[in-house]
Amino acid sequence: MSKVTIVGAGNVGATCADAIAFRKIASEVVLLDIRENFAEGKALDMMQTATLNGFDTRVSGSTNDYAKTAGSDVVVITSGIPRKPGMTREELIGINAGIVKGVTENILKHSPNAIIVVVSNPMDTMTFLALTESKLPKNRIIGMGGILDSARFKCYLSLALNCSPNDVEGMVIGGHGDTTMIPLTRLASYKGVPVSQFLSAEALQKVAADTMVGGATLTGMLGTSAWYAPGAAVASLVDSILNDQKKLFPCCVSLNGEYGQKDICLGVPVVIGKNGWESIVDVKLNADEQAAFAKSAEAVRNMNTVLSTINA
Repeated sequence: MSKVTIVGAGNVGATCADAIAFRKIASEVVLLDIRENFAEGKALDMMQTATLNGFDTRVSGSTNDYAKTAGSDVVVITSGIPRKPGMTREELIGINAGIVKGVTENILKHSPNAIIVVVSNPMDTMTFLALTESKLPKNRIIGMGGILDSARFKCYLSLALNCSPNDVEGMVIGGHGDTTMIPLTRLASYKGVPVSQFLSAEALQKVAADTMVGGATLTGMLGTSAWYAPGAAVASLVDSILNDQKKLFPCCVSLNGEYGQKDICLGVPVVIGKNGWESIVDVKLNADEQAAFAKSAEAVRNMNTVLSTINA
């Protein structure tokens, strides 16, 4: 038996719950939201698809009753205000910091052994906040952003190559921001062959640029943050945790000297299993990539400083 709580029943949270149920990842999913009957309605709607989609996962909802989340193995925090067109992830910090802090505190009262997955933006700073507030072992706090950014990177690569997305490998590290993420074009491959053999330098630069504004592009189109890919990304992360799959994902985790950084949460390749993130993988960045990573870390560290002034 495995139990997942998703705090925030908006587009991302609900899509995540639906993906976890549809893929039969967990035995039980609890949706929590502050809006009266909102999570309950979403959960009931999902449960009415069980016989149609062939899953046995029990999905339930609650209006801010954290007692119903008790005994969760994984808790996903999606709550907070979403981005609007023209808004950066960083502009969300003041409001979402208070939300994430309160959620973390309430969750741990009922699920002290849970692994916490942070989705709320600005994600790197919110992951750092969840780590410092919870005082949990660092392997139990994971920011999801790199998985989503990498999925977008592989999507754009497959479009440029005119091939199946499942034949492409690519990874995005660094901060989960339009100017801080680092698509590793040098290491991207098509069925094991470097994509640089198929795409020009200019084409690869465009893929990287499109990836970096992937979220903002969708926000401009939709009028709010995306949800299908973020929800699927969370479900894949939860799957690797609950089923101890040892998958290698780029995730936002606490660094202590790795990649030349410490006292910060930032996106790097990690192995994900039943204990949360279990090890950090060094992909041997070249000088330019390492410089970009240091610049990304500086930007995220500046955002963390803003967080400290808010909490002061």
